[in-house]
Amino acid sequence: MTKDGPPPYGFVAPPSAPPSYAQAVGGVPPSSPFTPQQPVLTSAQIVTTVVPIGPQSTHMVCPSCHSEVVTKTTTSPGMIAYVSGFLIALFGCWLGCCLIPCCIDECMDVHHTCPHCKAYLGRHRR
Repeated sequence: MTKDGPPPYGFVAPPSAPPSYAQAVGGVPPSSPFTPQQPVLTSAQIVTTVVPIGPQSTHMVCPSCHSEVVTKTTTSPGMIAYVSGFLIALFGCWLGCCLIPCCIDECMDVHHTCPHCKAYLGRHRR
């Protein structure tokens, strides 16, 4: 028994690729990649800066209305006020003494808003 290898097969050309969408619907293929007719204008770069927000009003540019403003501040009790009020009530001073931290400025969070467009700008936590 001799081994001569596999039997010879005739070469069959692979089927051609189907036509592109543009050729199938009768369009004209593009001659080259995108070539703008007019020069593309680059826009100015936008630079953002982080303005530190503290317990007082801050001078900044509003990101919503883009006007230069001094922020309007409002205060509300922060986490320290609630935790210290709970601890005061837990130790027996529950007849109103537990509400004292809600009246102390150092226990309040400060919220900053834009005076023009009323956009919320941030919060200073205590």
